Amino acid sequence: MTTIIPLPELREKIDAIDRQILTLINQRAECAVEVARTKQAAGETGSFYRPDREAQVLRRIRELNPGPLAADTAAHLFRELMSACLALEKPLEVAYLGPQGTFTQQAVLKHFGHAVKDVPFATFHDIFKAVENGHCQFGVVPVENSTEGVIAHTLDLFMDSTLQICGEVEIRVHQNLLGKMAAIGEIKEVYSHQQSLAQCRQWLAVRLPGIPCTAVSSNAEAARLAAADSRKAAIAGMAAAELYGLNSIEKNIEDEADNTTRFIVIGQQQPVSTGADKTSILVSVGNQPGALHKILAPFAEYGISMTHIESRPSRQALWEYVFFIDIDGHRDDPQVANALTALQNNVKMLKILGSYPRAVI
Repeated sequence: MTTIIPLPELREKIDAIDRQILTLINQRAECAVEVARTKQAAGETGSFYRPDREAQVLRRIRELNPGPLAADTAAHLFRELMSACLALEKPLEVAYLGPQGTFTQQAVLKHFGHAVKDVPFATFHDIFKAVENGHCQFGVVPVENSTEGVIAHTLDLFMDSTLQICGEVEIRVHQNLLGKMAAIGEIKEVYSHQQSLAQCRQWLAVRLPGIPCTAVSSNAEAARLAAADSRKAAIAGMAAAELYGLNSIEKNIEDEADNTTRFIVIGQQQPVSTGADKTSILVSVGNQPGALHKILAPFAEYGISMTHIESRPSRQALWEYVFFIDIDGHRDDPQVANALTALQNNVKMLKILGSYPRAVI
């Protein structure tokens, strides 16, 4: 028979545990400050954030977690703890597609934690430039959606950029119909980002036939516009609804139940191997027979799994394409390094966009 512990006794026990947790958290924070002093003494002046180190810590927490907390919950708690400690070392500024309330901002907070300083920009190009010129240490941009595929503009920006991919984060995307009106029948126009409109194409055709749908720069901008006109609605996340004071007319209107967007973290760093990494590359072979085979053969030869491939016009010659490819492993792993060396000999151009830890949470 289970013994029922009196509530006052349980609360006293929780209070004692909370005091222990608080003491340990602050001891960890003191260690973080000492880490900063050690790095500064060694001459480090850039960002103290290390994506490889943080990914290893979060994976270890997931493995060590005995429950009853879920592994994801434990990892999220430590994500926020590390974010707060990093802010004590040196504030971290991260660029994202604004204004406030976008899914990109959600990706920033999921990956870096809420102690980061998130800086909004109007375009993907502005995000790249902000990181390239040192205004922000990192940037976060969407790269592909499970429903609509790649975000082509993000891939195109890598053709001329020197930035590296330092990490990735996935966001489960719920699209919501928001507005000042009380009922769906009052809507005269719908605003959203073009990707979100595409993710809700079937729902809009059935529930709002004939209603104009207008693409704008971001979902948060759509929410801002809807807040200014009671006849207009927006498709956006619930964070935008709270920020702009909008009603939730319909929730979860995305056509695919598992709608997910993958974001990448861009910066100047080259993370070291963690044992659970991806490498992204950009390849050009010119317009020639057997071009794709020349790309794929080295990966097959060295047993490297290719997780994604996408082609884009090279913008240099008619009908000439470049290929964006994701593979499993780190550029410094022996088999990956051998495959990349072999690939280099087969193609016109090879650009390594980055090796980085796979998403942990």
